[in-house]
Amino acid sequence: MTKRSVISAGATLLAMSMALSACGTRGGDGGGDGAGSGGGGDEKVVKIGVIAPLSGDLSALGKGIENSVDLAVKEANESGELEGWKIEVAAEDDQANPDVGKNAASKLAGDKDVIGVVGTLNSSVAGTVAPVLNTAKIVEVSPANTGVSLTKGEDPDNPQRPYANYFRTCTTDAVQGPFAARYLFEKAGIKEVATIHDKKAYGQGLVESFTSEFEKLGGKVVAAETINPDDDKYDAVVTSVKAKNPKAVYYGGEYPQAGPLSQQMKAQGLDVPLMGGDGIFSPEFVKLAGKNSNGDLATSIGAPTEKLDSAKAFVDAYEAGGYSDPYEAYGAQSYDAANAIIEAMKVSLKDADDVEGARQATIDAMKDVSFDGATGKVAFDEFGDTTTRVLTAYEVKDGKWTDVSTEEFTEK
Repeated sequence: MTKRSVISAGATLLAMSMALSACGTRGGDGGGDGAGSGGGGDEKVVKIGVIAPLSGDLSALGKGIENSVDLAVKEANESGELEGWKIEVAAEDDQANPDVGKNAASKLAGDKDVIGVVGTLNSSVAGTVAPVLNTAKIVEVSPANTGVSLTKGEDPDNPQRPYANYFRTCTTDAVQGPFAARYLFEKAGIKEVATIHDKKAYGQGLVESFTSEFEKLGGKVVAAETINPDDDKYDAVVTSVKAKNPKAVYYGGEYPQAGPLSQQMKAQGLDVPLMGGDGIFSPEFVKLAGKNSNGDLATSIGAPTEKLDSAKAFVDAYEAGGYSDPYEAYGAQSYDAANAIIEAMKVSLKDADDVEGARQATIDAMKDVSFDGATGKVAFDEFGDTTTRVLTAYEVKDGKWTDVSTEEFTEK
């Protein structure tokens, strides 16, 4: 991997002081107005929306996103980064459902004070949210969408950016799938795998990119199966896969299904590692998979947050903020996404009289955003993708995820 920029000791202490000041009276969950204690009565209001699953099976990830945005907003308000403006957070629950997400996007688009949105978690939800926000000229920065087509369109050989308003602080499946394939083939020494996905955009895309790279390396996919994400029993699929004698199972999907799938694999004697992408990288997976999850694997975007010098101020401020939910897999990326919007707002709102008139200017300003964030250098390429291509492989050891390999992905 490439080492991220290390915050100097003085800068870190200053950031900590600001963060703790902003969060010291928090004492509860995120999702407030993010007002902090600074500013006067003449300030104008601008809102950063959040669209994420705040209820349901994926709410652990969604709350981490919401709280991390809330923290970034509180710090910005406390430090007075947008003179004359107070930032508020407008959080909407998409329930990990594309239709619900579209309605959430329409609600935020109709709010004249909303200038940007952090979200979504699910690539399938982004497919309905991004066009709504694009039409309203509201910038969107996702901390978690990995579907390639969101930034490069449906034809990988002729990439065309479909949404000028859309950016992301995470790497894509075009990187994550091959990274996992190389880990299994080259480092774990596994040459034969079975693949299973949940038929959703994220899971299918991840398996496709994994399979392409694994076979290119010389590996063999001995079985390719799918599950219904609404089911909780996978006996037929496990039986079919077990008959092919794979040395690992690569799963495209999220932890609510991956955990029970792993548990049922082991119960039926298919005692091989289950590996997935960032969608299974959560303590919730280990809870669902049970005691036999040791040895299961996952990849996730970026380097481990708790090991980054650049993320220390974020981690400490989040813990001091009194949030009842952990920042989870996408906290640092969400914090950076919110701060990217705030950086763009420094340009777009400088001489603006109202928010709606500054929406397009915010999208334009995002193209030039570049700063040292919690995850390292934050910047975007011509498609709106992050310029950072660092990923980490994790293994469940003694009942918890442990990082085993962090690298910057390069094409071969």
